[in-house]
Amino acid sequence: MTPPDAAQAFQRSRLVRGLLWLAGSLSLILGVIGVAVPGLPTTPFVLLAAACYAKASPRMHAWLLNHRLTGPLLRDWEANRSLTRRTKAIAVVSMLVMVSFSIWSFRHRWIAQAVLVVLGAVGAWVVLRIPTRKP
Repeated sequence: MTPPDAAQAFQRSRLVRGLLWLAGSLSLILGVIGVAVPGLPTTPFVLLAAACYAKASPRMHAWLLNHRLTGPLLRDWEANRSLTRRTKAIAVVSMLVMVSFSIWSFRHRWIAQAVLVVLGAVGAWVVLRIPTRKP
C-alpha cells in the first residue's frame, strides 16, 4: 500500500496533467481558429499547445511534432526557441492584410473596425515579442 503523501502527489499530478491537456487543447483550437480569424495569431497558440502537451500527453506532443503543418515550426522552435525574421515578417504582413480586408468589409461599423484594429495590434505585438533568430 502506498503512503498517503504518495497517493496525494499522484492525484495532484493527474489533476495537473489534466489541466495541462485542457489548456493545450484550448490553445490548439485557438490556433486553428487563428488561421481564419484576422488578428488572432496562430503561432503562439500552437507553441503553447505543444508546451502543454509535452508535460501532459506525450502522444499529442508527438502528433504535433510529426504533423506536416505544425511539425516544422515546432521542431524549429524546440531547437532554437526563436523565429526567423522571414517567419515573423510573413506572420505580421499576413495579419496586416487580413485585418485590413476585414476592416474594409466592416465599413460603416466603427466599433467592429476598432475591435479589429486592437486584435490585429495584439496579434502583431505577440509575434514581434518572440525572439528573432540571427542568420
